[in-house]
Amino acid sequence: MAIVSSGSASAGAAAPREPRRRLVDPAAQAGEEPSRATEAADTPIQREDSLRPRRLADYIGQSELKQVLGIAVEATRAREEALDHVLLYGPPGLGKTTMALVLAEELGVRCRITSAPALERPRDIVGLLVNLEPRELLFIDEIHRLNRVAEEILYPAMEDFRLDLTVGKGTTARTRSLPVAPFTLVGATTRAGSLSSPLRDRFGLIQRLEFYGLEDLQAIVLRAAGLLQIELDSAAALEVARRCRGTPRIANRLLRRVRDVAAVGGHGCVGAELVHEALSLHRVDARGLDASDRRLLHLLQHGYGGGPVGLDTLAAGLGEDPATLEAVVEPFLLQQGLLQRTPRGRVITEAGLAHLQAHHNSTAA
Repeated sequence: MAIVSSGSASAGAAAPREPRRRLVDPAAQAGEEPSRATEAADTPIQREDSLRPRRLADYIGQSELKQVLGIAVEATRAREEALDHVLLYGPPGLGKTTMALVLAEELGVRCRITSAPALERPRDIVGLLVNLEPRELLFIDEIHRLNRVAEEILYPAMEDFRLDLTVGKGTTARTRSLPVAPFTLVGATTRAGSLSSPLRDRFGLIQRLEFYGLEDLQAIVLRAAGLLQIELDSAAALEVARRCRGTPRIANRLLRRVRDVAAVGGHGCVGAELVHEALSLHRVDARGLDASDRRLLHLLQHGYGGGPVGLDTLAAGLGEDPATLEAVVEPFLLQQGLLQRTPRGRVITEAGLAHLQAHHNSTAA
């Protein structure tokens, strides 16, 4: 059918537009089944590396968190209300985004995902809130980076489900209240202390995600191996779990590197020896330390006699930015007791010296 312009046309106007053509699959036109290309356009692509669990029952670890949120979800469904606002905080890679998606799945609603740096202007956050359907989840990652204007807009929306907007300027300015549908805000942050008190106090559920234990990490690796179609024995899964710093995101990343080595080498079942070979190739040792971690400990031991050494001096010696060193490299070393911060500077511990010696011996062997 031809498309007619809504505007008026004179007799001497340009030639009328051609009808919009539809792309028809020749096989379908001939009465045959549509081609695979046509099917792919209408069928959502299933990513083989989508390893996120979808339900609370599939979420491994964080037992206390699951218990608290499970009770809240069940009570909310019974009352047919929106779930109370949830703040999830903890180190990166522990599953904050995954938990938000799981909550949406358990509640049977859609989850809209954004991040605080993307909400620069007031209209960004207003547009999101106005378009929310009843009981939907709005997930804001790195919520501690919200600017003050966005926070002020969120306050009445979180408490009273309304937006207070200023229309006009100067003497003609007036305030309008716009209702929004009852919704659930799920905020995620790696720096809970950076949140302002008024924003933090408006969350009804505030939960911390902890680092995972070896048993939970082994189960996560085995589940991911099944989804990635890797034949992995329990000893190999435990070996990956030991090296992932208590973080599922790192475990999945290391597992993919093991899969690459196994595929190129033509290995069928992946054992602990192959995991050791693959991760040694990426310079990840038995305790999860990478090359940057060991360089820091090695410089402390051999360059400065074990310390104490200031952060700027270490950064200059390693050719790293001090902020990167403090935020990326040091936290895991401190958590493992391999490094200490003192008023005079950084000091390598006895455990750090022992680990360097053990790594040197294993490499020499």
